[in-house]
Amino acid sequence: MSLPPSVGDGNCYYILTEGCAYGSKYFPPGSLCFCSERSYLRSFADRPSARFLKVVMLDEGSTVAVTVEILQPVRREVAALLLGIGGPSERLDSFLERLSLEAALQAGPGQKVTVEIERQHFPGVVRYVGSIHKSPLAALSPVFFGVELQGEGENRGRSDGSYRGTEYFKCKPGCGIFLPFSKIRFTPGPENEPGKQKPKVEAEEGVPVKVGDAVSFYVDEVLRKGIAMAVYREGSQWFVKVCPEEEGTTDIFREIPLDSVVKENLISQSVFPTFGSDVGLGHAKQPKRQASESGEEGESGNPPLEVNSMVQITLDKGNQVFGIIRWLGYLPQIKHKMAGVELDEDKGVTAGEWLGKYYFHCAPKRGLFVKLQSCQPDVRFQSSRGSDLNLVEDSEHEALPHAPVSFPPLRNEDAVSVLRGRMKGIQGHCNSCYMDAALFSLFSCTSVLDSMLFTPFTLCDRNVQEILREEIVNPLRKTGFVKARSVMHLREQLTEKGKCSSFTNAEKDPEEFLSLIMQKILGIEPLLKLQSGGHEGLDCYCYQIFMDKQEDLVVPDVQQLVEHSFLTYDQKLVEIPSCFIIQMPRFGKEYKMFSKIIPSLELDITDLLLDSPRECCVCGDVATLECSGCFKDKMFAPTGLKQFCSTCSKQVHSHYRRRTHKPTRLHVPEEFQCRSPQGSQRVPREKMELFAVLCIETSHYVSFVKYGPENEHWMFFDSMADRHGDENGFNIPTVTLCPEVAKYLDLPLAVLALEQPRDMDGVAKRLFCDAYMYMYQSNKMALYK
Repeated sequence: MSLPPSVGDGNCYYILTEGCAYGSKYFPPGSLCFCSERSYLRSFADRPSARFLKVVMLDEGSTVAVTVEILQPVRREVAALLLGIGGPSERLDSFLERLSLEAALQAGPGQKVTVEIERQHFPGVVRYVGSIHKSPLAALSPVFFGVELQGEGENRGRSDGSYRGTEYFKCKPGCGIFLPFSKIRFTPGPENEPGKQKPKVEAEEGVPVKVGDAVSFYVDEVLRKGIAMAVYREGSQWFVKVCPEEEGTTDIFREIPLDSVVKENLISQSVFPTFGSDVGLGHAKQPKRQASESGEEGESGNPPLEVNSMVQITLDKGNQVFGIIRWLGYLPQIKHKMAGVELDEDKGVTAGEWLGKYYFHCAPKRGLFVKLQSCQPDVRFQSSRGSDLNLVEDSEHEALPHAPVSFPPLRNEDAVSVLRGRMKGIQGHCNSCYMDAALFSLFSCTSVLDSMLFTPFTLCDRNVQEILREEIVNPLRKTGFVKARSVMHLREQLTEKGKCSSFTNAEKDPEEFLSLIMQKILGIEPLLKLQSGGHEGLDCYCYQIFMDKQEDLVVPDVQQLVEHSFLTYDQKLVEIPSCFIIQMPRFGKEYKMFSKIIPSLELDITDLLLDSPRECCVCGDVATLECSGCFKDKMFAPTGLKQFCSTCSKQVHSHYRRRTHKPTRLHVPEEFQCRSPQGSQRVPREKMELFAVLCIETSHYVSFVKYGPENEHWMFFDSMADRHGDENGFNIPTVTLCPEVAKYLDLPLAVLALEQPRDMDGVAKRLFCDAYMYMYQSNKMALYK
């Protein structure tokens, strides 16, 4: 799907709406990037359905491949304004705050403003708009506002209109300051007022209807009811914008002349409910637990409601909606304390906006403002013994003590007895399958990354580490079950630490979650240390396979794909990794380069290691030369990089078809330089074993985990395999054994290539056709890392 470019100088500018991990780097939401118009057209002209676009990050100059789904086009002048804001999170908030951004675009010298300095506000006048430090190498310079402070703001500035020796405007010393537009409140002048006034929160005295009033009005001689959303004047006539009670039209507003609207005596229970016939009559259902205005603990002993609390709301017709509190406070013209809730489904009417101002941000039709006392804790995640959730909260799944204990991973028969069955594994909720599958794969039957649970890393966030250990990994290994509330607790922390609100409800990819928690929150060392083209420092947590379509690779195995990718980009592993997480060559949820991929139960990385001894692929002696041309030669074996001793290299390259090859010299460790001929000493092979595979089909992630040494020892996990109840119910995670996988792993490659996926037994088709991420471990290195 093509993105409309924002061309102003031959470049197209974009802002990331979600975080993006690329190699060892993580670019948070709000990061700005660009690509040339020529590059844009080249990407989409021949491939209109391209899923990735190669862009340059404006903040630090890296070139990365970004999925087009998270790129929001912006005009050049908008990008320049946003670039003046230092933090990506504040930058994204300012981009979504459209009114302030539009005001900044129209602002110019001479306009009166109010500026924010150290959380205080002072009056001033704009004297300059433009860049104040230009780099000849930068594609775009940030735009700042030079403001002369007045009144109480005098002597609160930092300059006389100059910056780093360049004068941009003149004022008294201490009265000048340069700020991004996010620190400025623009005051419109008389010349900027439109003919039609925008809806106002405050109505003039004498106007009988105010925002929030319940009102009645006639449509085609039928009496309707609703809530006044805005009161404004157009010319000499007053109008009321009403959200009607009509079923299914909660996002449709009617603009009605004021003299056709009758104010009801009572204000409705909520500001944006699905209005029923009792609206305005005080008959909206009240929660059994009456929360105080301050959100103090209710009679039932539930904790106080706060930002990020999961809640349920009963609307006027008894309909229940569920969501997460994103904002608490007071709205104009509303005396009660209000909650801004992001709903699980598209049953709201806003994106977090109330009368032109954003109080929080969410997807359209997901936001709802209600009285705080109308919110109850979400019963689906409460530990009440008397509720229908006894299936989830029975005595078998009691909370674990908070002592820093550890439980070993489950193997062989222990894994079967603890993990197999319904209501086993990690319970999914609200698009959590990417996280559920990743956590189950990494911690159920292996300890290769248990260092994440205990090691005091430099950047380690103890709270996140404790939640991961005490609420997820330990319960999983002890009882075989993790409730959705525990995973939501982790998702809330990722939202707060990662400053990306979508982690609690949006679809994500496993690599985004793993890069965030490993790199940004826990701060662990990159799992992979790579060298590319002789340059080190290309470290990462997940390795993405990039390669051109190979005609001779119809049904490849993982070993072949890794070798092709390493050869294509001239990459080597600087050291043996303890954990090697590999993403398959597929983009998005639909495009797959290969319809089937064979799992390599062992991954031989000997020839991928930098400066390690290599074996001549002809005679077995120590290799001294490597040839990329021979790797593609069909005369040789289909797998394995091609390296030779000097004698065999001369013989191989004496053939007329290989005389143009250019072998490169290998580094031979000193202890292997003096050896007996013909490889009397074997070069040690470094192999890693497969322990889990994540798969995706129609936006849903599941995982296969190897729990024992035999080919039959595989289990299949789905966090949302079944469901109890409808909207008010919960998901039932399930773990099943899938020994049928071994039947296909034992088949010759040529026979397996002819197997039709629809004819495969059990869930084997998912493993071979839907693989998204393979996870390998080195038992030797896991002891040291």
